[in-house]
Amino acid sequence: MDIRYRYTLLGLLLFSSPLFSQQVNHNPLIPDMVADPSIVKAGDTYYCYATTDGYAKGLATSGPPVVWTSKDFLHWSFKGTCFPSAANQLYWAPSKAVFVNNKYYLYPTINTNIYAAVADRPEGPFKLLNGADTLHGPAAPKPMVKMDGPNGTKGIDADILLDDNGQAYMFWAMRGAAHLHPDMYTLDTAVTVIPTKRKGYSEGPVAFKRKGVYYYLYTLSGHEHYEYAYGYSRQSPLGPYTWPEQDIILTTDKEAKIYGPGHGNVFHEPDTDNYYFIYLEFGNGGTTRQIWADKMEFNEDGTIRPVKLTHSGIGPLGHVKQPRNLAIGATATASSTMPDYKVIPVTEPTLQRTESYAPQLALDESNGTRWMADSADTSPVFTIDLGKLTAVKRTAAYFVKPTAGHAYRLESSADGRQWTPCGGHENSIMQSPHTDHLSGKIRYLRVTILSGTPGLWEFKVY
Repeated sequence: MDIRYRYTLLGLLLFSSPLFSQQVNHNPLIPDMVADPSIVKAGDTYYCYATTDGYAKGLATSGPPVVWTSKDFLHWSFKGTCFPSAANQLYWAPSKAVFVNNKYYLYPTINTNIYAAVADRPEGPFKLLNGADTLHGPAAPKPMVKMDGPNGTKGIDADILLDDNGQAYMFWAMRGAAHLHPDMYTLDTAVTVIPTKRKGYSEGPVAFKRKGVYYYLYTLSGHEHYEYAYGYSRQSPLGPYTWPEQDIILTTDKEAKIYGPGHGNVFHEPDTDNYYFIYLEFGNGGTTRQIWADKMEFNEDGTIRPVKLTHSGIGPLGHVKQPRNLAIGATATASSTMPDYKVIPVTEPTLQRTESYAPQLALDESNGTRWMADSADTSPVFTIDLGKLTAVKRTAAYFVKPTAGHAYRLESSADGRQWTPCGGHENSIMQSPHTDHLSGKIRYLRVTILSGTPGLWEFKVY
């Protein structure tokens, strides 16, 4: 027997065995191209504030501002924009929302400057603080930090630390930090530039407190070589900081094929000592990134252990019961499939990625794979065969580029020949997932995409 055939057969047997069939990858976390994440929990809900990636022309454009929410840290959704006045602006890298004086305060980068925004609820809608709800005109608010910030800092990528005594601090790119006044808008004029151990360009700062110790995390490099270093202080969020010998805690893992872990945040599960690093991964380069999450651990002396990057991720938090996804094990076909795409590395030759877009990838329970129709397909159709007549109550369609909106038609069939309309909508709606409620026994379901990007991250059936 040809040795290549023996290894292929062995691989098929291994990956079809019960051991491997139970392996579930929870990274990426969200079914969309998103980056620069910050996650908080309010009540029984997790909220993710992030940059929407996947739009043309790189940083010359950006996706609209949305807030993804989840009850279990596993199934994420959003509906509509969270920040109407910023919807047509360049919107990047929002901070986590902080709760002060019965309001939620958010600090995004809009048009290359940091602004303050406020809302009554963690999901928004947010409004600009200390000014009219517009970025233009005489009543427009002034940015908190401009792109050309004080003392060589850069007015992007804000993060907020709210200390135990209620004092708030803001941190931003190129190591800027300052007290934030009680109005949650005015920065102290005494700006600190944190003298980190490693020099050079830095963005995506993260500041948090654990067991009386303040931590300051900052990025280095970029693209495939994006990574995080840190220091800690037992005196103040503004330092002085101790810079440990092993200060790099997030960096590319070539063996695991996880590249460029960058701008993110540290999420702390309330009332526990469980900490998680939420970060972006290189993806396909440029602004095609996705959000990943892995556990963060500490040594007894308070220093941070290097974070182990994994495909398995964190998995569900909490105990929210979810019905079984009937699409697992089903068969998917489509009217067309986009050709494979070979990712072009920026600086790292070991990054060898080829992205495929087969219909079956929309049924694999992975937010990192997707079906895409060919660009020449003027009426893209995705069809799923459940194998037999099955009682179906609900479907959830996670379209590609959901923040641009989708319209679609959903039909069902018992035999694959006679089709009955059972869901969808002709108007374009910005949300994910798109949910339809059904009744009766169904074997086949098909989705015809009427408008919006022709692709699906996942299609789930319950």
